[in-house]
Formats: sequence, C-alpha cells, structure tokens
Amino acid sequence: QVQLVESGGGVVQAGGSLRLSCAVSGRTISEYNMGWFLQAPGKEREFVTAINWKSGGTYYADSGKGRFTISRDNAKNTVYLQMNSLKRDDTAVYYCAARRSWGFNTSPRSYDYWGQGTQVTVSS
Repeated sequence: QVQLVESGGGVVQAGGSLRLSCAVSGRTISEYNMGWFLQAPGKEREFVTAINWKSGGTYYADSGKGRFTISRDNAKNTVYLQMNSLKRDDTAVYYCAARRSWGFNTSPRSYDYWGQGTQVTVSS
C-alpha cells in the first residue's frame, strides 16, 4: 500500500507563496499519476493539478494555471505543489493523491490513495 503525508500548509497574505510537500512511501509509484486536490468548507473536493511520475507530464485546472506548479523529486519520493500569487479563494485543505493509471483524471473517485491533508489559509 502507498502512504502519502502532506506538509507545508499555513497562513499567508494574499499575493504570497507556499510550497506544499507530499512524501510518498510503501509500494513503488514509478507508474502512478500523482494529484493535488483542494476542499473548501462546505464544498466538494476539487482537482488542482496532477503529474505522471514516470514521464513528468503535468496537467492543471484553470484555477491554478500560471500560479501553481507541480513537480516531483525521484530521489526523495516527494511531490511538490508550488503556489504563487495566492488568493483568498485558494483557502482550503489540500490533499495529495495517487492513482494506478496511465492518463490524467480530475475526479477524486479515480484516485486510490490519499494523504490526510494540510490546511492553507490566505488572508488579506
């Protein structure tokens, strides 16, 4: 089984930056797709971005394009989410997830493993 642990959340001013980390352990993830999701209070979990571990290919939701960057470090078995120009509506719990498939998918139901989440709060 794959274990995912997020870190790096916190409180920032609007326009600021954060880098979230997702440490991966357990079975190999070399053939997995890794994703980041957010969930605001009272709302459904929403896709942010994903990366194919093997190829490094990425996909972004419109909300994060030009501001967010997903990357991975193979040696550290870690996925990152760099968030710049943060807005108040970015405030949410951010989750790391993994799925055993080749292509990208924006649905939370398609992902097999989840971290516990890390809180991001953007103030103004």
